[in-house]
Amino acid sequence: MARPRKFSEDQVIASAGEVFAQNGYAGTTMDDLIKATGLGKQSLYNTFGGKRELFLRALSASASDAVAAVDEALSGPDSTPLERIKAQMLKVAFALTQDNRQDSLITKATVELGYRDSDVASSALGGFTRLEAIYCQCIIDAQDSGEIDACADAHALAAYFVAVTRGMEVLATAGVGRPELTVIATTSLAALPLSS
Repeated sequence: MARPRKFSEDQVIASAGEVFAQNGYAGTTMDDLIKATGLGKQSLYNTFGGKRELFLRALSASASDAVAAVDEALSGPDSTPLERIKAQMLKVAFALTQDNRQDSLITKATVELGYRDSDVASSALGGFTRLEAIYCQCIIDAQDSGEIDACADAHALAAYFVAVTRGMEVLATAGVGRPELTVIATTSLAALPLSS
């Protein structure tokens, strides 16, 4: 009879994701994962199959977390759709420059491995596509409420905001500070064709 597991798979995946986001896939060793998760090597292999499988699970979780955060920021009745987009862009600039910020595994993995690993590319693309859909719906809501020109291409604008926010993350990783990122965030809003 197998012994019941005394750990949460979700917590192990989250802990591993933090290590992968900090060190990258190539820079993360099994010893790093053992230390971060508190599990032995055999338990990690038995449960997740190995480093790559755990990485892909962590990447999927990171994408889901990113989507949930943007969905929460861009939905809700307390402000107009346009105000939510503005607030989200400024929130990104702020969050990326906090001292205790966590790097996003979805962006880091895409940059490191997306061009040569189809599983990573597929997982990242799925996350970016879901993010685009959330931005798109908020832009459509802004069009319906008369804030944004009804003739604007909501899908193109949504893709643009995904690209800007992911680019801001890469810039922040390279050391670009809050003032510059805030300028990028506010400048990006000029792409929204307001209703006249």
